[in-house]
Amino acid sequence: MSILAAFGTNIVANINPPKGLTIGQISNKFFDDILITPANYAFAIWGIIYFGLISFAVYQALPRQRSNLLLQQIGYKLAISSLAQIAWVFCFLYRQYSASFLAMLGILLPLMAAYWCLPFKSTTNRHHRINKQDKWLIRIPISIYLSWISVATIVNGATVLKSWQWGGWGISAEIWTIIMLLLAAFITHLISIPRLDFPYAGVFVWALIAIAVKNADKLIISGTAIGLSLALTTLILSFSFYAPSYRNIENS
Repeated sequence: MSILAAFGTNIVANINPPKGLTIGQISNKFFDDILITPANYAFAIWGIIYFGLISFAVYQALPRQRSNLLLQQIGYKLAISSLAQIAWVFCFLYRQYSASFLAMLGILLPLMAAYWCLPFKSTTNRHHRINKQDKWLIRIPISIYLSWISVATIVNGATVLKSWQWGGWGISAEIWTIIMLLLAAFITHLISIPRLDFPYAGVFVWALIAIAVKNADKLIISGTAIGLSLALTTLILSFSFYAPSYRNIENS
């Protein structure tokens, strides 16, 4: 129910926003100069995210899944994230940016806890198995959601600093953007490479390309974003190809 409530809240927020501007319009009007924000088209990924989350909710509600230990471990964590998502929408629409960042952490932290419960292929555990239904209806939706929320948390943090008129300690916005891209790419590497989590890495690559598109006139940022996306893609494909212990582990 919490997932459907969050989905409905986002729809209403885009159809009839309480203060006249949607989330995207607020971002474009007041924060368009935040360099780490992806191009507008990138936010279409919310369609995939909610498709996955609603599929998860339906799967969880099936009578035969009542004994699914994985669902028992992560169900309430996703419920908390969904409620925090509702809070975030209202905070941002009412332009309470600091509160929106706290709500964003309320989305991110339970998602991280849920992700930590997921079984993945591992070089240290050849027998960590997961069936296809749990893979497609639990693991992949959570990976996609967490990856995008990780990006959104960085963008939201930049929005808060902008609203505070933070001067960046004398460091240019371009350099700060590159620092954050490198840090985010490093975290993505630590998360996705050991687990061969293609959905998690793929979402981050999607965001990097969209950041490059938005900053096409700033070669240092667009070049860094494209370079990181290529490096991450090459790494995860290389690990997949050269690590036989990663392959053929899951049940068919």
